[in-house]
Amino acid sequence: MYKNNKILVVIPARGGSKGIPRKNIRLLANKPLIAYSIQTAYNSKYVDDVVVTTDDDEIKFISEQFKAITIQRSGELAEDNVPLDPVIFDAVEKQENKLNEQSNTKNNVQTSGIFSENNNNLQYDFVITIQATSPLLKTKTLDKAIEKLEFPSTDTVISVVDDRHLSWSYDEENKKYIPNYKERLNRQYLPKTFKETGGIFATKREFVRENSRLGKNIDIIEVSKHESIDIDNYEDWWVAERLLNKKKVLIKTDASYKIGTGHIYRCLAIASKLTNHDVLFLLDENKKLGIEIIKDYNYPFQTHEFNNKRQEKDLLEKIHDYNPDIVINDILNTSSGYIKNLKNNKYFVVNFEDIGEGSKYADIVFDALCEHQIPFKNLYSGHKYYNLKDEFFYHDKKEINEEIKEILLTFGGSDPNDLTQKTLNALLKSNYKNKITIILGLGYKDKKEIKEKYIDNSKIEIFENVKNISEFMFRADLIFTSAGRTMYEVASLGVPCVCLCQNDRELTHLFGNVENGFMNLGLGKNLSEKDIISTIEKLLEDYNLRGEMNKRMLAIDLKHGFFNMMEVVKEKYKEFEENNKFI
Repeated sequence: MYKNNKILVVIPARGGSKGIPRKNIRLLANKPLIAYSIQTAYNSKYVDDVVVTTDDDEIKFISEQFKAITIQRSGELAEDNVPLDPVIFDAVEKQENKLNEQSNTKNNVQTSGIFSENNNNLQYDFVITIQATSPLLKTKTLDKAIEKLEFPSTDTVISVVDDRHLSWSYDEENKKYIPNYKERLNRQYLPKTFKETGGIFATKREFVRENSRLGKNIDIIEVSKHESIDIDNYEDWWVAERLLNKKKVLIKTDASYKIGTGHIYRCLAIASKLTNHDVLFLLDENKKLGIEIIKDYNYPFQTHEFNNKRQEKDLLEKIHDYNPDIVINDILNTSSGYIKNLKNNKYFVVNFEDIGEGSKYADIVFDALCEHQIPFKNLYSGHKYYNLKDEFFYHDKKEINEEIKEILLTFGGSDPNDLTQKTLNALLKSNYKNKITIILGLGYKDKKEIKEKYIDNSKIEIFENVKNISEFMFRADLIFTSAGRTMYEVASLGVPCVCLCQNDRELTHLFGNVENGFMNLGLGKNLSEKDIISTIEKLLEDYNLRGEMNKRMLAIDLKHGFFNMMEVVKEKYKEFEENNKFI
């Protein structure tokens, strides 16, 4: 199909641009602006020739570097007030004349099925104008326009963008503003209104004249807002550059009542800052909690099968289908086969808190919780790589009260050792008589029982699945928690904190130590009630100790974790691109 049509793309590019001087050859995302349109045209499965019509020697030179044919445009056709119609007509005639001269010289050009013949002259069948200022135009959009033009009933195809909005006009006769709509509706319910983008103007050759390129029967091809960008000023340039630098990021993570929600909430905090990139979550179909959370935050996601034999294969198939630039894994334990497969497919791989064999093969591993004595070269550990959630970033800092009026217990998603009840029992037997607030994780197994048990105790309040945990923490004078990511949130506020570790892994989370303002009691399940009571009563009595804990916490810089991670990612991704650009 389409083999019988000879197709020419014309790209007008004069040297006298005013809004952005020399914009056609300026580097946009490390490539001359005009190169995008040339490459879009040459990547088409239908286009035969690409011509740049210009009055500028430098534009001519750059265009030829990207294999375009160049046509010298006269000074008269390069004036500001000259429309495109005579410019395109001039370029088409000159290119066809050149082909006819070559044909007459060689006298052996095969014309059947390639060129149309008009009075024994060779002519193109379709002429497509692409603007050099439309760098985000996709080749598949160009191909669709050409396919539309193939229909006998279509003379011209023009690219448009949906531009519906509530608009107004000014009635000069009656000196008043009048609406261009019948009723006020949300944008998505208004009738479609199309605006030409200038990106594509495709027409059959017979309609290309000196003063017009428009046929009688018009069709349109609707493009996205991104593709419709026409660079006219520096603001357009800024937007285009960011869109061209946009990466596809796939985040593999999960949440369940067994593994908790820490991994998925960290990934959500990261995703919230990746506003310049496309993000897709990939979730285990069997871990429903993770799916519910991502749905609640309105991020796009896909699921992969849960089956021990099939799981990794289906996971990899889903990743390859998306074809990301970057894969983020926050699943605690990766296999060497899984990460090697990602690397063999030229993905840039970033893992979080990965203790599996795959960690050796990732491009970067971030572990804010553990301070590794002899880390791999790809490992970046410690609190400087902790990504603080947005709600803590600009929160007020805690000022220590002489009296402890509220104690908060929060032991994570599932609290497998029920340190909540253990600590609560100790509190109730201690000298502390004020308010106790408890936040239960989504996976806490005895929610109903603990709520019913203390329903009549006016000094105990129990909450679950709170969205504004920073407010609960800030309100407290003392916090009991496990030695996980919550430590960083507590430290960012400066609230005195006692850590009870849930497992041996948490014992390696060295951030929760006395130097950083924490009182770490070690493995919670090994603690006696008497140990916890002793700690509570010591802190009740020692205002100076709590003040020192507050001071040490607030001396730690926890606001630049994401920035520190991004600096590492940018440096390593640049190396990655250099190593892979010729592959």
